[in-house]
Amino acid sequence: MRNPVIRVPFVDLKAQYAGLREEMNKAVQNVLDSGHFVGGPVLEKFEREFAEFVGANYCVGVANGTDAITLAARVADLGRGDEVLVPANSFFATAEAISNAGATPVFVDVDPTTFHMDPALAEEAITSRTAAIVPVHLYGRAMNLEPFEALAAKYNLLIIEDCAQAHGASIGSTRIGSSGRLTCYSFYPGKNLGAYGDGGAITTSDPHLTKQLRILREHGSPAKYEHSVVGWNSRLDALQATVLSVKLPHMTKWNSARRDHAKRLVGALTGSPIIPPVIPEGDEHVFHLFVVRCSCRNELKQFLEQKGIQTGIHYPVPLHLTGAYQALDAPGPRSKPVTEGLASEILSLPMYPELSEEQISDVISALQEFIHLFRPTTPRDFMTEPASQTISYNI
Repeated sequence: MRNPVIRVPFVDLKAQYAGLREEMNKAVQNVLDSGHFVGGPVLEKFEREFAEFVGANYCVGVANGTDAITLAARVADLGRGDEVLVPANSFFATAEAISNAGATPVFVDVDPTTFHMDPALAEEAITSRTAAIVPVHLYGRAMNLEPFEALAAKYNLLIIEDCAQAHGASIGSTRIGSSGRLTCYSFYPGKNLGAYGDGGAITTSDPHLTKQLRILREHGSPAKYEHSVVGWNSRLDALQATVLSVKLPHMTKWNSARRDHAKRLVGALTGSPIIPPVIPEGDEHVFHLFVVRCSCRNELKQFLEQKGIQTGIHYPVPLHLTGAYQALDAPGPRSKPVTEGLASEILSLPMYPELSEEQISDVISALQEFIHLFRPTTPRDFMTEPASQTISYNI
């Protein structure tokens, strides 16, 4: 069978570049003409702009989002013997970075509605060795940190925020990153704010931590050929910094477009067997991903791709079930039923600012056709019943 023509790609970075071509080419050419490719005024400019954007005092650009979490953990003095709570439903880098810092990730199951770390289960996972919590603002939805701030105060724990998917998100009027604590970002090309290669940053309002982060990212060097600690080679280069500076002023408009697309999709799916994400009132969800839940996920994915609509799965394997962490002797129950259920039911639909009206209509039409064809013959509460329950369909 011939492969279907792709009508709606999962992400379209070429479309975004097309809208910025002249401005972007000029900015990149300026860096090439300067001959200053690592550090320098272009990086410093972006760091100031991004700190202002999120509402922090300082920004430290680093090589990628994984390094951002690792360096934040190291500057916070986390290491061997420390346990750090992380959600079981997240990208591998959240846990990997903690391991790279020398500490032990402890996986916590998530809430079935928000897909964020469950605070009650987080408290159950705390032991005498627990030193920190890494909440993840997943899929672009700002996480309510009040329960975790209460846990941090009660048990004397540090919070490091993983904001790799939520550039510009806010809860109420509070933008993520404005807390002043260590907050980590990825600028991987597909992110809401994406570079043209790898990139990352840490924001904070602590001048001492900022100074230490800048030393750590530069081989532990406060000055050339002086090395006060063993550090990393983790620098955001000038070419990526200038790409990010060009894109940053467009973020508010782009995030607004994502929300508009999400409202259209939610409206088309409400009341159907395909469960759309909840759009929280009063918060600014920035929809890095538009993740639905469906008990017949594999059939839905295949159906959409036959229609030329690309999809993704975020994430197909829970972190605690990956080969890298199978042997981890972590406290608490091995099973994470919500995360394990999500892994078999979630599907990410196309979501980016440049989606056209025709593309959105194509996605909605295909979803509605699928809903019409795939009618469950047995009722089910998709948000509470386990994924292992067998559901039959009339086709």
